[in-house]
Parts: sequence; C-alpha cells; structure tokens
Amino acid sequence: MRTEQNQVEYAATQPTIVRSRALAAIGAAVAIVVFILDTITAKEIALAVLYVGVVLLSAKFLQKRGVVLASLGLMALTGLSYMLSEHDVSPGIALSNGLLTLAAIGITAFLAVQSRSREMVLREQAGLLDLTHDTVFVRDMNDVISYWNRGAEELYGWKRGEAVGKITHQLMRTTFPMPLEQIMAKLLRNGRWEGELVHTKKDGTQATVASRWSVQRDGRGRPVAIMETNNDITERKQAENALRLSEAYLAEAQRLSLTGSFSWKSSGGEFFWSEESSRILGYDRTTKPSLQLLIQRVHPADIDRVRRVIDRASREGKDWELEHRFQMPDDSVKFVKVVARAVADESGKVEFVGAIMDVSAAKQAEQELRQAQADLVHITRVTTLGELTASIAHEVNQPIAAVATNAAAGLGWLEAEPPDLDKVRATLGYIVQDAERAGDVMHRIRALAKKAPLRLARVDVNEAVLEVIALTRSELVRHGVSLQTQLATGLPLIEGDRIQLQQVILNLILNAVEAMSSIDKGTREVRITSEREASNAVLVTVRDFGPGLDPRSVDRLFEAFYTTKPSGLGMGLAICRSIIQAHGGRLWATGNEPRGAVFQFTLPLERGKTVPAEHAGA
Repeated sequence: MRTEQNQVEYAATQPTIVRSRALAAIGAAVAIVVFILDTITAKEIALAVLYVGVVLLSAKFLQKRGVVLASLGLMALTGLSYMLSEHDVSPGIALSNGLLTLAAIGITAFLAVQSRSREMVLREQAGLLDLTHDTVFVRDMNDVISYWNRGAEELYGWKRGEAVGKITHQLMRTTFPMPLEQIMAKLLRNGRWEGELVHTKKDGTQATVASRWSVQRDGRGRPVAIMETNNDITERKQAENALRLSEAYLAEAQRLSLTGSFSWKSSGGEFFWSEESSRILGYDRTTKPSLQLLIQRVHPADIDRVRRVIDRASREGKDWELEHRFQMPDDSVKFVKVVARAVADESGKVEFVGAIMDVSAAKQAEQELRQAQADLVHITRVTTLGELTASIAHEVNQPIAAVATNAAAGLGWLEAEPPDLDKVRATLGYIVQDAERAGDVMHRIRALAKKAPLRLARVDVNEAVLEVIALTRSELVRHGVSLQTQLATGLPLIEGDRIQLQQVILNLILNAVEAMSSIDKGTREVRITSEREASNAVLVTVRDFGPGLDPRSVDRLFEAFYTTKPSGLGMGLAICRSIIQAHGGRLWATGNEPRGAVFQFTLPLERGKTVPAEHAGA
C-alpha cells in the first residue's frame, strides 16, 4: 500500500507519463508515414530527411540510449526503403539522397544526445538544488525570476509556476540594508554580494534571511543572470534580539542595584567583569579586566585580608565572600560586598562566578541609623530622668540640707567659749560626707544624661544595678514600693556600655514602680536578681507584683510606639530590647505568680557571642 507521500509523487508523475506516451505514438506514426512515402515515391526526393523530426521528437521523451536506438531504427528504415524502391532512372541521385538522409539522422541524433546529456546534467543540478533547505532562485538582469527551487517554495509559499516570470523584489517586497543601486554596483564590481534581507512571504509574514548573490556572465563577460541563495535566520535574529534585550535589561538592573558581575578562572588567570563592575571599580570600559587591577583598588587597610581570602579560594576552589573597601583614585572610599561561587567546567577546572555590590549607601544609612538610634536612646534616657525630677531633687536636697545643718552647728561650736574644736572637726567631716553624697548623685545623673557614643568596657553588672537603685531610692519611697535584691556573688565582668545597660535597668524599675502605684492592696515590692546562666551569660531579672500583663498584648510589648500607658510614647521597652540585642543578649517578659510581671535579660560573657533563644526565654 502506498503511503501518502508516495501517492502524491505518483500523482505528480502521471501527466509526464501520459505526455511521453503521446509523443511516442506521434513519433511512430510520423516514421511510418515517412517510410511509406519514401518507398512508393518514384521521384528521387530526399523524403527520408523528415526522419530528423522524429529524432528530435524522440529526444523529448527518451533517454540518451533510447534516442540512439531510435536513430538506428530510422537509419534501418531508410536503408530498407532504398532497397524496396526502384532507382532505374537516377540510381546515383537515390544513393546520394540515402547517404544524405543517414548523415542527417546521425548528426541530429548526436546533437540530440549531447543536448539530452546537458539537459540531464542541468536537471541533476536542479534536483540537487531542490534537495537543499536553502532557497535558490535565478533572475535575469531585470530581476525577472527564471528558476525557483523547492526550498524557495517551502520558505516563501509560492510554487514554482507562481514565482517564475515575476519580478523578485516586487513579489517578496524586499527590505534592503542599503539602496539597491549600491548593492548592484558592488555585485557587478566584485561578482558577489552578501548581506541580510527581509522578505515578505505569501502569507504576509516576514522572514529575515542571510542572502548571497553571484552574477553569471556570458562568453563576452556580459552579466546575464543573478543567482541568489537565502538562508532563513529569522529565529536566530529573534534570539539575538532577545539576547541583546536581556543583556540591556541585565545591565540596567545592575546599574540600578549597583551590582556588577565578574568571572575568574583561577587556573589560567582569565578575568572578566561587567560594565557596572568597571564603573564600581572606577576603570574605563575599554580597560582589559584583570584580578591585579581589582586588587589595586582594595583599601590598604583591607589588602592583606582580601589577598588571604583570594589565595585560599584559589587553592581550595570553594565559594567565598567578604566585605571590604575600595580606595578610589580621588581618595574616596567605597564599601563593597563580594560574593563568588565556584563552578566546575567540563574539564573539571574551577571558575568563580560572582557579584560586586556597592554597599556604600547602605553603610552610610546604617551609620546614620545607628546615630539616630543613639540619639533616640539618649532622648529617652533624658526623658526618664525628667520623670525622676522630684526624686532626684529629694536625693540632692537631703545631703545639701544636712550640709547646711552641720555647717550651722559647726559655727555654733566655734562661737562657744571656749570653742569646741573636736565637735567642729566631727561636724566638718559630716559636711564632707554629705557633699560627696550629693556629688555622687550629680555624677550619676550627669553620666546618664550625657550624650556619648557607644563605649565598650568591662562592666560589673551588680555594681551597675546598685548605682541605679541608689538613684531611684526616693522614687521607691514616694510610691511606697520596697525593693529587694538577690545579686549573685562572683559574677564575671561582661563587655558592654555601662550607661546604656543602666538605662535598661532604670527603665524596668520605673515601669515596675508605675505598675504597682495603681494597686491599693497587697505587696508593693520590686525584686531584682542576677545570676550566671548555663549558656555562659549573665541573667538579670526584675520582678514586680502589679496587675500583670495582658496575654493578648504580651507579644507586642517591645514593638516601637506600642504602649498601654495613657501618656506613653511606646519607645521605652523597644529601646531597651535594641540595647540588649546590640550587646548580643535578649530581653523578654512573662507573667509573675500569683500576680505581676517578670522582665528578664541576658548578657553574654564573650563579646560577639549571641545567647541562644532556648536559654533566653525568647
């Protein structure tokens, strides 16, 4: 059973078979008629020369061998006709006519065979052109199409019969990369031309092709035809355009995000960086990238650390990242973060692909944020001290009043007769003690109110707690609150900012006092304890017996601007948590039994170590 393709090919060959059979019948009929006439005609007329027409006709439907056999057959008919005819009147003329006929048949057969051979060669060449997927067509110097291969049919949609005889560039509405006159001038000058064209297909869609033109000349060198071959590159051009667009988007994204890319083959030293990387590094786009040029930009204070990381990455072939600074030619400094990933190629060699991010703006914003946080911490601390004005005044007035009383007594002892110098000396001692007591109070107030950057030092947590308690003693008495302490002995020193840690303790004590000022019955007591945690940290606990915490809002206590006080700003506990977190610790709150609240915070003994959440209660 024939396949669909075979059926199509079979149907296409039917007209050719029918035509060949018709021509064969005509040729046979002509040959028979010529033979009969040549045999019966009395006059010596070279009717057999008409056999030449039969030879030419046979060349239309027979192969070379068939033409030769047909010619031999016609020669045989010529000889037979000569033998059957009577030549009494002029036998010489009859012989001459016979020889002339044989020569004409032979020459015609030879020429027909040669023509058939050339035609077969051309057909084979045309068949080969039909096998290629490229489009091939030939046009004369007026751009009229004379040949159209199957590839052209498949690409453009016009069949050979529809295209042959049409003007090329009108049929396909060609878009040229330059004026056609310039293309033709170059074609005639060089014999060839190559370029990209845009053709419109039969269905109206467009195809971009890589086109090659070659001029064909006659024996005198005159141009007679142009052969054009086209390769459809539409998909490739679309991919190239998409790639260019993607690269443009990537370059713009890198420019907006201040992130450049790079690649480095440590084995061969090959280095590449993107346009944004060259901008970050401060090099011209035409500068050939190299690792040495990158290292030249590294800040002198960071160069050793950067070299160590790069050398280790080169040896081990592992991912790496680091933050450092670039010192630019104008002495400005850029903060950058470099991230690189190790990728193995087919040969197993390692290539690092990475990104360079300019984080200068982020670093500046981070510094400004830290400064703003420090200012806010200071403002909150001063505000807290303002709330303690009455207590502070009481704390200061007590030693001042004692100084005045002792001074008056001393004057009295001096005016006595005789002056009692021993009592005067004792009184002056009391005055010194009271003055030192007032000075201590002012010193603590001045230290808490002072605006200063974070200063890390070895801090005795118990001592810091006792200093704050001394400052709040009058406030506790004024609200009828007792304060109990249970401070562990032998606590190791922690590294931190003493003033900021005291701000946390002060805020937690005042919150506890305020919470209990509203209760009429029960114990008004604040308990402060300190102990060493198993997680290598110091734990400080402030416990009160006030109304307690609302379970629905306990998770929001440390949010900025969240407050349960009618006149509160909601910043105290938020700042306290940020201070503790800056020290590597944690601050959290839980309910107290049978009532009240418990606030606890941890401080790690080693700077830079964070207390695990499971040990911090967070």
